[in-house]
Amino acid sequence: MLKQRVATAVVLAALVVWAVMKLPLAGFGLLLLAVILLGAWEWAGLAGLNGPRHRLAYGGLVLALILTLWPWVGNATFVAGLMGCVLAGWCYALFWMWRYTAHPDHPDRSMVVAVAGAIVLAAPWMAFMALRDEFGPAYVLFLFLLVWVADIGAYFAGRRWGRRKLALAISPGKTWEGVLGAAVAALTVALAGAVALGVGARWPWFVGVCMVTAGFSIAGDLFESMMKRQCGMKDSGTLLPGHGGVLDRVDSLTAAAPVFLLGLYGMRG
Repeated sequence: MLKQRVATAVVLAALVVWAVMKLPLAGFGLLLLAVILLGAWEWAGLAGLNGPRHRLAYGGLVLALILTLWPWVGNATFVAGLMGCVLAGWCYALFWMWRYTAHPDHPDRSMVVAVAGAIVLAAPWMAFMALRDEFGPAYVLFLFLLVWVADIGAYFAGRRWGRRKLALAISPGKTWEGVLGAAVAALTVALAGAVALGVGARWPWFVGVCMVTAGFSIAGDLFESMMKRQCGMKDSGTLLPGHGGVLDRVDSLTAAAPVFLLGLYGMRG
């Protein structure tokens, strides 16, 4: 399983590097949109919309939302305000997950899950597009690297030293030791990134943004796990060998991308 997981990750990483570095902004947006729509198909299942027509209709709603947002990608004021609202939403998601751990036998209503999914899917699309447009491809690649390395650090630290459960009712495999592993890995990448990206005297702010981003990437992972737990699902799909579905691969990025972009806006002043 580990070999299959690594092989899939290598292929995905190569595709990401190619898309970020070689495609124009519009092409990058279309490819990212295709990934989001695959995620919408899977999220529809989490919301109990299991028929093909219901899933397509849900995907159509997510598509309409993203197309509505597209003309605003270059408006930094609008994007910053939107990302601030999304950050507030993710802070509420932390409370949502805490509440679920106290009452795991009370699943959320289908409509609530569907609405949450539309926000969870559309926000990172906007964040990645604005990040690519305003800060450049290097920052997009760095964000992917930050989240992936943090995830790897959490995985191996959790397997080696994991004892104390992070959120047993949501994801039994995640531990506080894994969180510490993610933090150490993220700090290493953040310090290296500060040098490689040339952030200069603002490197403490940049490192802080990276650490907060890594923390919210764990929240994004847990949030999708909570939705799967309510449906009795282990994976959101089977498209990616060793990783499950599309959502299982991008769940961390759904929360990380808006937080990272908002932090960069704050750093820029």
